[in-house]
Amino acid sequence: FKLNQPPEDGISSVKFSPNTSQFLLVSSWDTSVRLYGVPANSVRLKYQRTGAVLDCAFYHPMHAWSGGLDHQLKMHDLNIDQENLVGTHDAPISCVEYRPEVNVVVTGNWDQTQRRESSLKYQTRCIRAFPNKQAYVLSSIEGRVAVEYLDPSPEVQKKKYAFKCHRLKENNIQQIYPVNAISFHNIHNTFATSRSDGFGSICDPFNKKRLCQFHRYPTSIASLAFSNDGTMLAITSSCMYEMDDTEHPEDGIFIRQVTDAETKLKSPCT
Repeated sequence: FKLNQPPEDGISSVKFSPNTSQFLLVSSWDTSVRLYGVPANSVRLKYQRTGAVLDCAFYHPMHAWSGGLDHQLKMHDLNIDQENLVGTHDAPISCVEYRPEVNVVVTGNWDQTQRRESSLKYQTRCIRAFPNKQAYVLSSIEGRVAVEYLDPSPEVQKKKYAFKCHRLKENNIQQIYPVNAISFHNIHNTFATSRSDGFGSICDPFNKKRLCQFHRYPTSIASLAFSNDGTMLAITSSCMYEMDDTEHPEDGIFIRQVTDAETKLKSPCT
């Protein structure tokens, strides 16, 4: 189903609450952060920043981090609708993640202060760590996804691989679309990817199989996120202007119920 009252500009990020699938946090280029009550399909709270908000994350169920073009990381108390400045960067904040196991919030920005060489040839769009913390997945604008392992031993490094996952033939011409987002299923260690032609899929990284593909959404899938219990997937259909589109379908947020048949490993890994 589609959520009511979507943002009025591009949707940059969606994050489910860490403890329940009832709440969804959404950031947008319209300078807003919204808290949705998913079962009621309603906006529980909306607050504005001074610039476009590029990412958001839950701290506790009723506290949220956000960062964006104003260079500021802020924490918002969703109970009393009050925000506090946590820190600043020298450039826009593009990524916000909270790690509860070490009680640390990590931010990334556009000032290029931290780098790691990518195994993919073209620009990286998204990086996500496996829930087991043994590997990570990254995607690029060339429609490729790479699975990389952290253990430097040659035996483990043999497991790494990359694949083309988002190609579409139109009028006998192969169209290549960026892979914009990755989200892991916390229970099965499978992951979902999304691309700029409106399609998304769920992949088994161990057996190198695609488990399912979603129907086509109205425009680019800019962000997506599994709920912590793995029963729901939030999908943002939001134009990213790769084709210089001046007119595009209305941005929207969709909630997709997912099943074990779509997300569980198909066979024992060898």
